[in-house]
Parts: sequence; C-alpha cells; structure tokens
Amino acid sequence: MSSSDNGTNPTLRLQGVGKWFGSLQVLDGIDIDVKTQEILTVLGPSGCGKTTLLRIVNGLIFCERGKVSFKGEVVDGPRPEMAMVFQNFGLFPWKRLDQNIGYALRIQGKAQSEIDRLVSHYTELVGLGGFEANYPAQLSGGMQQRAGLARALAAQPDVLLMDEPFGALDALTRETLQEELLRINEAEPKAMIFITHSIDEALLLGDRVLVMTPRPGRIRFQFETGFGRGRDLEEIRGGKRFQAMRHYLWEAMRNPEVEPEPIPELASE
Repeated sequence: MSSSDNGTNPTLRLQGVGKWFGSLQVLDGIDIDVKTQEILTVLGPSGCGKTTLLRIVNGLIFCERGKVSFKGEVVDGPRPEMAMVFQNFGLFPWKRLDQNIGYALRIQGKAQSEIDRLVSHYTELVGLGGFEANYPAQLSGGMQQRAGLARALAAQPDVLLMDEPFGALDALTRETLQEELLRINEAEPKAMIFITHSIDEALLLGDRVLVMTPRPGRIRFQFETGFGRGRDLEEIRGGKRFQAMRHYLWEAMRNPEVEPEPIPELASE
C-alpha cells in the first residue's frame, strides 16, 4: 500500500509547547506539524496531557512556553477553522437533533436558510437523516456521537480535533464509526488530530501515529502507518504490517521506560 499524499505545507504547527498548572508541568517541548488533510493519531498514558494539548491547539487554554500557529498565524484564542469532538457527546438535552447540529452556526450568525442547508447536509452525511426532531435521550450512544460529529462538521472547519470520541462506545459501534469517519473524511478531507487509548484505533485511522511519554508529556516517537486513502480496515487488520506495528506499540506502551526494537517493515523502507 502506498502512503497518502497529504500536502507539503503544515496546516498546524506546534513549536516548543510547554504547559503548567501551578507547579505541575503537564507538557514539555512539544513540536508537531500537521499537514493539510493529514490524520494524526495520538497515544499516551493517562495524565500525559493529550486533552490539554488539544485544548491548547483549539485556543481554549494557553501555553506558558512555545506557540501554536494555524496557516502561519499564531493561535491566541478559539478559531472558527477548528472544531472539537468530545467523548461525552456534549449535546444539549433540551434541544432537538437539528437544533444541536446547528447550534454553532446560529452563534456565528448565519442566515437560517444556510443553517438549514448545512444541518440537512451533515445530518445525512453522518447517517442520521429522519431523526432531526429527536432529542438526545431518544438516541443511542452511537447516534449521539454521530450528532456531535455532525455539529463539528457543520462548522466546516479546516481542522477537526477529536478527544477519544469513540472511547465510551461498545466495540461494534466503535468499529462502525471508525469506518464512517474515514468515509466522511474521504468525502470532505481535512486535517485531524485524533486522541485515543486504543492502539488498533490509532493505527487504523492514522496516517501518522504519535506516542507521548508519561507526564510531563513529551513526544516519545512517531511514525507513518503507510495505509493511504481509501483504506480497507478489514484488510489492514489481517495484514503483517498492521500486526508488526501493533506489537511494536503494545511493547512501547507496556514498557514506557524501554525503547522497543525497530519495526522491520518500517526500517526496510
């Protein structure tokens, strides 16, 4: 399988990012470039600063050291070109599905005709057509997460930030949404940072996998998966390359103080 061509210029650039909460250092010297349309998946132990990293990228909190730039401009607050999807869905229980999906668009002051068009398009894109009048309590967990994804996509961001969005779902729903996310990203490509605790998920979705150290979070290592666009997840799961990278990451996560042996499949490329 050939590597995907995700462009040459970074959409996002993190340079020397460090973050403290009081005397507790959470992140230390984070340098990351995310290319246009690249999917970067991030693994790391609990408490290593993965969610904090996403919030810094999104401009929700600030770093005491280093900087984040989006297309060459320093990020000094939330930007409409970036949208975030959370693990807990974040839907308003008193609003219908269509109202939840269109919420950010109304805040942005878009015309109602444009809101209706975008809500209809992204409701269909995530497979929720026909449920527009339902409230969150009337939807399954997987449907609620689809709604959260549709709400983020409706803002038409250049960058999608995903904080363990499938972590609370059952295994079958999780696998289904992994396939759906790739399908949607094929239809409307964008840069993505995807936080996960699942090694399989990191490999299946990522163009590049980045592994962080325990706190303070640093970049331990990273590599490209090489699976390209239009990937068949079932075919990937059964392949030797996937199994080799999975074993490598498993050993790395199990023994954070010991560097695992290089992956032969990658070393020979």
